[in-house]
Amino acid sequence: MSRIAVLGERAVVEGFALAGALVLAADSRAEVEAQWEVLPGDVAVLLLTRCADERLRHRLHERPMLLTAAGPE
Repeated sequence: MSRIAVLGERAVVEGFALAGALVLAADSRAEVEAQWEVLPGDVAVLLLTRCADERLRHRLHERPMLLTAAGPE
């Protein structure tokens, strides 16, 4: 079964755990990159905060089957 994950600043993403999403809290560039590296293979949808999207945009092609969505500008 595929999962939904949310990656970004802790204060923004923690609430998504209540809906059953895998929460990947990352408050710095290094943490965002580290969370990307350990993103489980069964994640099919990845929601990104605006900051996380800016930091990972250049790497999203590494997981072409991953559906991503970023927060509003």
